[in-house]
Amino acid sequence: MGDLNVTKLNTKKDRANYIHHLLNDIKALDMLIEKGLIEEGPLRIGAEQEFCMVNNAFLPESKSLELLKDIDDDHFTTEIGNYNLEINLDTLELGGDCFSKLHKQLKALLDKAKKAASKKGIKIILTGILPSLSVNNVDEHSMTDVERYSVLNEAIKDRRSKSFDIHIKGVDELNLLHDSVMLEGCNTSFQMHLQLSPKNFVDNYNWAQAIAGPILSVCTNSPLLFGKELWSETRIALFTQSIDTRANSYLLNEKQSRVSFGNAWQTGTITDIFKNNISRFRSFLTTDFTRDSVEMIHNNETPKLRALQLHNGTVYPWNRVCYGVMDGKPNLRIENRYIPSGPTIVDEIANMMFWVGVMLGKPKTYNKIHEQWDFKDVKTNFFNAARYGMATQFYWDGTYVSSHDLILNTLLPMAYKGLYRVGVTPKDAEYYLKIIKDRVIENNGSEWMVRNFRNLLKHRKRYDAVQLLTAKMYEKQEKGYPVSVWSMLNPSDDRSFKAKHVVKHIMSSDIFSVDRKDSIDLVLSIMKWKGIHHMPVINRNRALVGLISWKDVEVYLNQPKQKLQSVSKIMKTNIITIDQYSSVETAKKLMKDHAIGSLPVVKDGKLVGLVTLNDFL
Repeated sequence: MGDLNVTKLNTKKDRANYIHHLLNDIKALDMLIEKGLIEEGPLRIGAEQEFCMVNNAFLPESKSLELLKDIDDDHFTTEIGNYNLEINLDTLELGGDCFSKLHKQLKALLDKAKKAASKKGIKIILTGILPSLSVNNVDEHSMTDVERYSVLNEAIKDRRSKSFDIHIKGVDELNLLHDSVMLEGCNTSFQMHLQLSPKNFVDNYNWAQAIAGPILSVCTNSPLLFGKELWSETRIALFTQSIDTRANSYLLNEKQSRVSFGNAWQTGTITDIFKNNISRFRSFLTTDFTRDSVEMIHNNETPKLRALQLHNGTVYPWNRVCYGVMDGKPNLRIENRYIPSGPTIVDEIANMMFWVGVMLGKPKTYNKIHEQWDFKDVKTNFFNAARYGMATQFYWDGTYVSSHDLILNTLLPMAYKGLYRVGVTPKDAEYYLKIIKDRVIENNGSEWMVRNFRNLLKHRKRYDAVQLLTAKMYEKQEKGYPVSVWSMLNPSDDRSFKAKHVVKHIMSSDIFSVDRKDSIDLVLSIMKWKGIHHMPVINRNRALVGLISWKDVEVYLNQPKQKLQSVSKIMKTNIITIDQYSSVETAKKLMKDHAIGSLPVVKDGKLVGLVTLNDFL
């Protein structure tokens, strides 16, 4: 979609014209396959690298268009988030030292970006979800100022006609209403492409589905979102919900999400995969069409199938079938969309080699996998891997097996065979696949991040912890060693960077609060139980309506009847508050000037935190 000038489908004429070209492209694809015009070989690989930009305080830096202009390289393009960019790597023929070449090119392009970024005080980080992202970074003001993103945003919002309801449960729980598709911009991936022959393409696509869970488990790198510890690969849940065109209702929603693993094996032709998506998901975008694709085939020309590609760009299966044209020849490939960015370049190339190797090393016993395995077992494997990473137990070949045993004993040997079969050099295969093996034995990205985040929380507040975690992750990435050898952080270490201290660094967000109708007796009890001296009063919408201190209630300790009164009788309603991004010095001054012991932190009048004198220690 990034190559097309898109607009919303508004009129009947627009819709009719688009549908005409879309259906025509399906006919054209059938013709290309029937005539044997789809390229059989050689097999090729390619990749897309998404990355995050942060400032010197390791917080998101929304300067993508400025940086893109300074880099001045056609390999780079924008993403929906103004703090992200993407690199489109060159397509390489599979074999020999192709993975080393891809590694070398990716490093050179990232170095080029880093050089331009450093002049603007920007640092580049590879990670599935940037730990230091906050909800404040995902509003429409943080959207890249490119028309296709605003068009997509408006089209999906119109289709939903209500806010996005994000709910993800892990160790922590995220429950959030959001008003745009910008939450999709939290996700940063390393998308891998494998061109395959049209012969047995559908069977190979089913194999890609079958291995997705185990492959993902060793590659997870996105356990944190907004300071919450959620899934090992939280991107899987977040992307599904953040771009969902389905609106909740009182009816059981049987529709499939645009972001999906699928509901069944593919059992028809290649075009049936595209037909299924067209049948399930309506188009809401269009572009300019100048040529008839069927007519082009009759004229011995190769069509780009622009309408089909546009529709395909608004449907997001985790394994997506893509049509392309290279050197005038049409080809088909599988795009692996579930692998996160990072933790390092070498980890990403290892992930890619592992996936490609297992794809090509499939034993004959797994041909027609759809006739042997239940699709729901495969889908369960995938979502369990997203939730639990390397702790997953997979249902594989009729029995349960740990991720460690499955990868070490079955999939890694399979990957070696697949790579050697297509002529990948033993030197490359052994170097990159050893990184996968070491990660199984030691830790992957999400495990390293979770262990260190939990340790940091023993000494720091959440916002401070994610900022420091991001800084330390950047330091280790710059050294270039794979994540399996990253050492644990010392949680008591001082910051290695300067950052403006804001209220969010020191405030408490896990706050005990009461309703105005609650009794003074209840407030007294909670304060004694929890050892707290300040209690905000909020309504059902979390709006702050009052504040109670220990001094306000201690006089009722020995007054049984008066304790039964509601807190509305004694709460203070003339409350001094502060914003979470105000400086710590401002908070100190407010509390000193007004001689108060607590300072509620509010956003749009709603309580998000509380600062007390103890928080300044």
